Parts: sequence; structure tokens; C-alpha cells
Amino acid sequence: MRICLFSVELFAWGKYGGFGRATRTIGRELVERGVEVFAVVPRRPGQQAVELLDGITVLGFPAYFPWAARKLFRQCNADVYHSCEPSFATHLAMQAMPQRKHMVTCRYPRETADWKVELDLPSKNRPQVLFNWIYESSVTVRRSVARADAVYTIARDLLPKVERMYGPAVTPRFLPTPIPIPARVRKADSPTVCYVARLDRRKRPELFLQLASQFPDVKFVAIGQSRDQRWGKRLERKYSDLPNLEMLGFVDQFSSTRHAETMEQSWIQVNTAAYESMPNSILEASAHGCALLSHVDPDGFATRFGYHAQKDDFAHGLRFLLEQERWRGLGQLAAEHVRETFETGHAMELHMQAYRELIGG
Repeated sequence: MRICLFSVELFAWGKYGGFGRATRTIGRELVERGVEVFAVVPRRPGQQAVELLDGITVLGFPAYFPWAARKLFRQCNADVYHSCEPSFATHLAMQAMPQRKHMVTCRYPRETADWKVELDLPSKNRPQVLFNWIYESSVTVRRSVARADAVYTIARDLLPKVERMYGPAVTPRFLPTPIPIPARVRKADSPTVCYVARLDRRKRPELFLQLASQFPDVKFVAIGQSRDQRWGKRLERKYSDLPNLEMLGFVDQFSSTRHAETMEQSWIQVNTAAYESMPNSILEASAHGCALLSHVDPDGFATRFGYHAQKDDFAHGLRFLLEQERWRGLGQLAAEHVRETFETGHAMELHMQAYRELIGG
């Protein structure tokens, strides 16, 4: 079996995000199962045209000349072309290899209102948001998703949205993101709260950092850096002197254990983003028994396994979770749910099953 994965990133060469993390994990796990895996992605600084990463043959095309990807898709000669998030490359793969099977996973479906949030709170700048809008959500992209042989989402509450946005020819289905389950978890002795996300405007990290000043007896740990360096440095200057706050910056979870260790020790994970779908960090923190304090509530994770800060009442939610150690029981429920639904072996078997269905056994 030959599988071609493609996305806007691959969690390497200076580009680190949820799409890339999921794509790289899926590719690595497929390689371990004896599958020949290719990845076609925009080339980043320091990335060669052909690279080998975790056993994946990575083919890079110029970021501002995506049409070059057509040649790479033909070069892969794969049985299944798996778009790990819709983009213009989804259209190019279908155009290059029309007789092969095409599968799409919608990780972050955005309608007009969602793109407006990104314009109001851009990670870098508004021109970059507009470019992403065209590349990831144009009429051409939507029509390509509608024609796909299989369409999946990473959260069940995204299914109606995907139906509404794309009107796919096939019924979209849920396909869990593979999440490693720790063998054991040892929580910190004192209250510890973590934030794991980019320090970008849409993520609203300042709300997490403000909590640190309001709860001096709680340890706060932030993992992540900003795509806008000026914005990131401004946050660091304003909050880094807090004695109970540790800002670790970017941590590569593929080469360092610090990411997992932080979640293992944390009692609660805080997600302050204005808009998300189903972030990997929520699933990873849940796997480590963290209760969730979040403005967003994908698949009811915050409601069921923590506190849904719908009105940005994070301080109230933190007190609620710390009182009577409510976080502990809710975190255990979260870990059980992730183990049953997203555990790597289980999730990858569902991926393998999806590929087998497409190629007929």
C-alpha cells in the first residue's frame, strides 16, 4: 500500500502546528505498519526538495507556487491521496491523479464568521490570513472536498458543519486523531496549570497569563511561541517577572520529553482560544489526566471534563476546578475517554480500515 499525505505543514523545518503534528504522526505510524508513505508539503527554509523524516519520503514544493505539487503527486504514484486538511493541494492532487482514490480529513473547517475571527485576531498579519483563506477555503477547494471519495472529521460535532460547508457526495464520518497514551501519570504535589498553544492573538494567551497574576499560589506553565515575534516579546516582557509563571517557549514534542512531562504534572489545562475545532493539545492533556478549562467546547470536552468558560470567566472556572479537587475526577474521566477513542493503535487501525475500504480490501 502506498499512501500520500499532504497538508499545509509537517511539524518540521520551522513550521509547527496542529495540522503538521497530526500529519507527521499518522505518517510515522503508517511506516511502522509497513506502509510506503509520501508527504507533499510546502517547502520551508532549510528543507530540501526531497527529505526522509520518520521513514516518510517528504517532497517539498515552493510555498508560493503550489502548482508544482502536481508533478510531485504523480511522482508518488500512491493508492490513496489523503488530504489531512483541505487546501488548494486537494484540488491539485485530484487533477494530477484523477483515477486514484482521494480522502479528506477536515481538521479545522472555517466558515465566513470563523475567518472573520482570524482577520480580527491574526497570527501574523491580515494579508497572511487572506492568503490562507484563498488557499484553504476557496470555491475550488470546496468543490474538491465535495468530490472526494471519503470525507472525515476529527470531532463529531464538526460533522454537520462539514455537511453544510462542502455538501460532500459521501456522508462525512468521524476519524480520531492518534494520541499516545502515557503508561503512568504522576501529578505535581502543588496546583499546576498549563497552556499549550502558540502565543498568537487568536489563541488569546494574555488571558492565561493574567490568571497567573490572580492566583499566586498556583504554578502556571506556558508552552508555545508566537508567529508574530513582536507580539510574543511584548507578552514576555509584561508577564515573565511573575514568580509563579514559567514560559518555556517552543518545545518539539518529537524530540523532547518536556512537552509530555508538563502535561503529566499539570492538574488543569487552560485553552483561551477565541475559536478552535479539536486541538491536539486538548486530547494530549486529557490523555494525561488534566481537567480542561476552556472557552471552546469541542465535542463537549470542557463541559464533560472540566469547566466551559463560555463567558471567559476563567478565574471562576479555575477556582471551581481547584475546589474539592474537582479537577482530579474530571481529569480521570477525560483520560478514560481519550484512551477508548483516540489511543494511537485504535485510531491508526481506523485509518488503515479507511484506506482499505477505498482501495477495495
